[in-house]
Amino acid sequence: MSAAAHAPSHDHDPNSPLKHQYENIEQQNECYLVGMWSFLVTEIMFFGALFMVYTLYRWNYQQDFWVAHHHLDIAMGATNTTVLLFSSFTMVCAVHFAQLHNRKNVIAFLIATIGCAFIFLVVKYFEYTAKFKDHLYPGANFTNDPTVLTELVVKEHPNIHNVTVSLNHAQLFYGLYFAMTGLHALHIIVGIIVLSALVYLWAREAKSVMIDYVPTELVGLYWHFVDLVWIFLFPLFYLMPQPHR
Repeated sequence: MSAAAHAPSHDHDPNSPLKHQYENIEQQNECYLVGMWSFLVTEIMFFGALFMVYTLYRWNYQQDFWVAHHHLDIAMGATNTTVLLFSSFTMVCAVHFAQLHNRKNVIAFLIATIGCAFIFLVVKYFEYTAKFKDHLYPGANFTNDPTVLTELVVKEHPNIHNVTVSLNHAQLFYGLYFAMTGLHALHIIVGIIVLSALVYLWAREAKSVMIDYVPTELVGLYWHFVDLVWIFLFPLFYLMPQPHR
């Protein structure tokens, strides 16, 4: 039996979003979504391993982690949280207008999402710069002065005296901080590249996006995942409660 006999029986319309290898649009969209969710599951497992490592070390070194986290800037972290939440809104709007085939609005909201991503990276740059200035990054040059961390605790909690911190445990905290937030920032950069490619396709009126909103929706799923990861990172690193003695 020839290969042609196994091909879908529908006549392919060049103006249809249905690709020739699928029997109907439902099958095509299901294939897209299964592929995207399979990719996101691998990302969840990847980040999940890091969250597990963080949980185990924080459980064992609660006091040291709590002291070390005082050098993080909550205002900057909250700003980035607000920026990413707004970017999720602009991404939802882009998908909505993609469904309506409103090209101008799609491009406008995609550019707004990219702008939010750049704002996030700029804020993160200033955060990282402050850590490097005080030698709070893992490695041989990690600070050997515990007062860099303890004086902030005394300043914020004047009722607490004799604050001590293990520099080894503090270095572990900042190792996890840079690993997890750095990996997240890398996903932000990848998102900027993908979103920029999507803007380019919409600007060129490419059929792959003009007649089918699903590619835009799939990029939106990726972006929402990136936002969701930060929603977990922010409280875990920035909003750490004081442990019971």
